[in-house]
Amino acid sequence: MRLRGIDGVTALIDGTQTFAVDSLVEKPDAATARRFIDEGRYYWNSGMFMLKASIYMDELRRYEPEIARQAELSLQNAKQDYDFVRLDAEAFAACPNISVDHAVMEKTQRAAVVAVADLGWNDIGSWTALADIAERDAQNNTLIGDVKKIVAQLNAMGRHESVTHRRVVQPWGSYEGIDSGERFQVKRIVVNPGAQLSLQMHHHRAEHWIVVKGTALVTNGDKEIMLTENQSTYIPLGVTHRLLNPGKIPLELIEVQSGAYLGEDDIVRFEDTYGRVAKV
Repeated sequence: MRLRGIDGVTALIDGTQTFAVDSLVEKPDAATARRFIDEGRYYWNSGMFMLKASIYMDELRRYEPEIARQAELSLQNAKQDYDFVRLDAEAFAACPNISVDHAVMEKTQRAAVVAVADLGWNDIGSWTALADIAERDAQNNTLIGDVKKIVAQLNAMGRHESVTHRRVVQPWGSYEGIDSGERFQVKRIVVNPGAQLSLQMHHHRAEHWIVVKGTALVTNGDKEIMLTENQSTYIPLGVTHRLLNPGKIPLELIEVQSGAYLGEDDIVRFEDTYGRVAKV
């Protein structure tokens, strides 16, 4: 059984509180850890590293070049998604599965250790460690967070926020639920300048789009039309359609959906700028 919190660090003793690291042994077995403690020339690694990203990448290229190559490839092929950068999943998944300790810290010749008597440090690496620092109820159980209570309150109030967020961020902008009923739903849609929704259709709902700000370029079946403020278009059930903002300001419109089923999973995408077309 591994002794909790023991990661062996061998340090060259030079009379100061900062030492050049001779070697690091990640998660030694219990016998080895006890021997390190008895010898007295070792420090426990808290698992906290401070280094420049450029230095870390240099060491990765030296000791684990495949990790560095796949990581750089995943960034090169990344896609911008609203405020997020989505790394290339295929390249990222191809990175070898190895911890920073084994990949770099056990091998690097550029490490130093700062000896600290007592950090009051607990990495909370197990459920037992979490229970040790948490408050317990009369039944000796620990409960952290009130999320379920909030959801229960929303359900009791009949609020749709118990199922979906009121405002949902998308790679092209966002949409916000305004009102809904048994066979209808009203949304406020905002499309960023230059962004567009996927070319899509729905099996169970029709839609009515009303532009309230900006300019919309709409594909509605085999027609392409330009809409400005207070203009609208009706998209029948089953008709292929797309919405694009060709302008310099955010496009805002009101969408009225009607039909027997209004779930977000009733979308068949044919083309999509953000890679969301299902692969057959």
